[in-house]
Amino acid sequence: MSKIGETFMKFMFDGGPVMWFLLGFSIVAVAVIIERWLVLRKAKINVNEFLAKLRKALIVNKSIRDAIKICEQYRGPLASIMKAGLLKYGQPKEDIEKTIETAALHEMGRLEKRLVILSSVANVAPLLGFFGTVSGMISSFEALAEQGLSNPGAVAAGISEALITTAAGLLVAIPVQLAYNYFMSSINKSVRDIETSTNMLLETFGEMERSGISPEQAGSGQKGA
Repeated sequence: MSKIGETFMKFMFDGGPVMWFLLGFSIVAVAVIIERWLVLRKAKINVNEFLAKLRKALIVNKSIRDAIKICEQYRGPLASIMKAGLLKYGQPKEDIEKTIETAALHEMGRLEKRLVILSSVANVAPLLGFFGTVSGMISSFEALAEQGLSNPGAVAAGISEALITTAAGLLVAIPVQLAYNYFMSSINKSVRDIETSTNMLLETFGEMERSGISPEQAGSGQKGA
């Protein structure tokens, strides 16, 4: 076993049973962080470019079909939500807004999936470390009560356990909390993009209706009169 491995195992055993729970939490958190990072990375698109193409298809080409094809070329929640709204063109504004809202809730649920695990680890890890601290101090005082100052090593072992678990709890919680904050910031940006895009789509629908473009004309890609 390497020197690093020996040092790691020494800390695990010196820290007591709590260290193994913290290790398990850290492994789960790392797995969730990697999985969520990949999901959110795939969900990112150039929003300005996407909206420009969408508006061109609707205003210039006057074609819902072309706009839907553009949505299908992009991946991520925004494109899916816009597609759901496009399919409702010609229906009352309230129905379109309700469809978009339902699609947005579904997509946000996918983006926020498993983030509760990170939040829980970030909150529980310091508490576990504190529990280990209390356990270590109890062991120290028990050793002090039984052996007095004749065996300082026994007292030091409990203090060592207390300090190791405290440090380990913070070591797990801090990066997990930072990752959680980063993911939530990305999701909040997605929410703002969805709100902006929804308003743009509804305004564009209004322009098309005022121009006399029927759902049949827009669906066939023909220009209105």
